[in-house]
Formats: sequence, structure tokens, C-alpha cells
Amino acid sequence: MKILIVNGPNMNLLGKRETQIYGNVSFEEYFSQLILAFPSITLNYFQSNVEGELINIIQQADADGIVLNAAAYTHTSVALRDCISGIHIPVVEVHMSNIFSREEFRHESLISPVCVGVISGFGLNSYALAIKSFIEK
Repeated sequence: MKILIVNGPNMNLLGKRETQIYGNVSFEEYFSQLILAFPSITLNYFQSNVEGELINIIQQADADGIVLNAAAYTHTSVALRDCISGIHIPVVEVHMSNIFSREEFRHESLISPVCVGVISGFGLNSYALAIKSFIEK
């Protein structure tokens, strides 16, 4: 099984930015842990601050599933929503924080309706939960 993890804007700052919300571990450090935790799965990772690059990688994905943390684009990107609608790979939307306990503008996700599921509020463990959702199908 092949899973692609895609992170959107500012996720490259994990471990440095708003550590009270996102913790002090970089995604690269956590990705190494995921590889060890799921040895039978081929995991690939991509991060970009550019909406079009996220769309390109999702459209070109060779994977059985995509774990997507669209970050701020969750609430603004019709283009990402259309991209997810246009592919045949299941996408699980993830958020480290509980977006519903934060600012009101974060409560609406444009991509949730076209994803197979949403995991929110479990910190970095949200990614492991998403991967498990593909395994346990």
C-alpha cells in the first residue's frame, strides 16, 4: 500500500510556529516516526506553501490514499476541492488542532465534503490515525 501525505502552507514551520498549538516537533522528525510505525506501507511526503503545487502533486499522485492537511487552504481553496473531486484516490483530511475550538473562520472546510473522512484535534497523531483508516478499510 502506498500513502501520500500532503501538507499545505506554513506546515514547514512545525516545531517553530505556535508551539502551544502545534508542538515543538518538526514534520520531518515525525515523518521518520511514521515510517517506523508503518513498515509495510510506502509513505511519501510533500509540503508546499503554493496552492498550485499542492494541486499538481495530488493530480499526479501514484498512491492508494492521500492524507491531506491543506492548512489554511482548507477554508479558502475551491481549486483544491475541485482537484480532490477530480481524482479517484481517496483523501482523508487531517488537522493537528481541533479546528472547531479555534477561530470561527476555521470552522468551515471547503474540502471536507469531497474527502472520505476528517481527523481533527489529535496533534501529529492525526496523521497516524488517517493512515490507519486506510489500512482498516
